[in-house]
Amino acid sequence: MDESTLDPRIVRSRAVIMTAASEHFLRKGYVGANVDEIAAEARVSKRTVYNIFGTKEQLFREILAEAFGTAERFSRETVSVLTDTDDLAGELKAVAVRLARIVLDPRVVRLRRLLIGEAERFPELAGEYYRRAPDRVMDTLAEAIGRLGERGLLRASDPRLAAEHFAFLVMGAALDRALFTVDGETLPQTEIETRAVAGVAAFLAAYKDENS
Repeated sequence: MDESTLDPRIVRSRAVIMTAASEHFLRKGYVGANVDEIAAEARVSKRTVYNIFGTKEQLFREILAEAFGTAERFSRETVSVLTDTDDLAGELKAVAVRLARIVLDPRVVRLRRLLIGEAERFPELAGEYYRRAPDRVMDTLAEAIGRLGERGLLRASDPRLAAEHFAFLVMGAALDRALFTVDGETLPQTEIETRAVAGVAAFLAAYKDENS
């Protein structure tokens, strides 16, 4: 949505509704969410919510779109950074830390947990999130790893599998833990970074071309 063409009042209302709705959905789930309550929490009328978003499902999709945007930005920057790097270990560490910080953000963890819980009722929403966020990131990592293999920096006959190994090594265990904690609570930032860097070391031990 191009907000530059909208009435500034609508832009402000949209922002406060999105903020209130995001927290409301995370707290109550999709089925338990109530537009009247969202409107009250945003301090706008119910009519305003419907005028801007149309339906509760569309409002939820707008919240998911923010997650898609984050995944898309990470994907673009990752390919750009890794494709021409002259500092393989350093750039992989930077990518790993950024990936871990994004995925282990408590709000992202809570959103994942919400979609997992609603997957049977709304498989299309869960499927869209998977395709446009986690799966998109894996495809990007696989593309970058494949290019690094072409340059002789990594040995990866299956770049997609190598990307999955990379992701789990840098934050997989921490994500598993976070999914089962209250409010998606994750590890301290320093420990997230330490684990991500250690994951890169393990990844390079398995995949770095010894001749590079």
